[in-house]
Amino acid sequence: KSNDEKMDIDAEQPPTSNVATSSTAAALPGSSSTILDQRNNASSNNVMASSSSQPSVSCSLHPLVIMNMSDHWTRIRAQKGFKSQVYGALIGKQKGRNIEIMNSFELKFEVVDENVIINREYYTIKEQQYKQVFSDLDFLGWYTTCTNPREQEINVHKQICQINECPIMLLLDPNTRNMNHLPISLYESVIDIVQGDAVMLFVPLTYTLATEEAERIGVDHVARMATNDTDENSAVAEHLMAQHSAIKMLHSRVKVVLAYMRAVEDGTLKSNQEILRGAYSLSQRLPILQNPSFREEFYTQSNDVGLITYLGALTKVCNDMNQLVNKFNILYDRQGMGRRMRGLFF
Repeated sequence: KSNDEKMDIDAEQPPTSNVATSSTAAALPGSSSTILDQRNNASSNNVMASSSSQPSVSCSLHPLVIMNMSDHWTRIRAQKGFKSQVYGALIGKQKGRNIEIMNSFELKFEVVDENVIINREYYTIKEQQYKQVFSDLDFLGWYTTCTNPREQEINVHKQICQINECPIMLLLDPNTRNMNHLPISLYESVIDIVQGDAVMLFVPLTYTLATEEAERIGVDHVARMATNDTDENSAVAEHLMAQHSAIKMLHSRVKVVLAYMRAVEDGTLKSNQEILRGAYSLSQRLPILQNPSFREEFYTQSNDVGLITYLGALTKVCNDMNQLVNKFNILYDRQGMGRRMRGLFF
């Protein structure tokens, strides 16, 4: 009976294990192919070189470049009404393996079949204009605004390589929420062998911020003034306002002391020896004001400042006169041309 019962039980049970095995086997090929496809897509979309690749240059970045990039992206967004990727050129100096990015300018581009094409004619014109003003600055690379490098940036980088053999790419992420670090990253390109093919890849670069005195003042002014409609001032403005308030207060107190001295001299008020001693000690604290050499230097500096102001006003008047003469000559030539044209018909 036991054998018959076992046979009946085995006959009644459905072949669940075979079904599960077949379904699992049917599902595994699909999932494995999906994983392989994702890996292939990830590998094809990966434009970064391996971590073993070491950077070949060191970069120093000026704040003016970051401000230009942010202003460029903000203006384009305000004009178009939506977020758009922008492109520009980087100029600066290179000494050996040290690169100093000092300035930048915008680049025009067109999108043809989802490919970005840089306008070379516009770049040539802008490069010549900048060379006239900054003759010691050379083209170093380009910048754009996006989160991470993609295949699209590789295509643009290949176009930039036609201008500079070893350009660098500066990336600004305008959508970041991290306030502790600058959303800036620098990259250079290398040629690596991937699956038997030569492929251009990006290598991240380290950078340091380099500032000059004028840049520090400008950045401090922008950081304090360009906030949400606040009345904050820069450190220089606050220092000047504090000095102005102190000098104004000193002037009012000196006028009070002077009025008291005149009243005592006229006999209107009784003399107070303590106040007189305080006024005398105050006058003796600045002995340099009574020095003839100080007065001579002061008057010389005042004359120089007045002369510079006068020359500036005179230059402005000469410019206005030059514009007036040019407009008069243009009007006179048009009238003379009209008379000659009328004479041809008679």
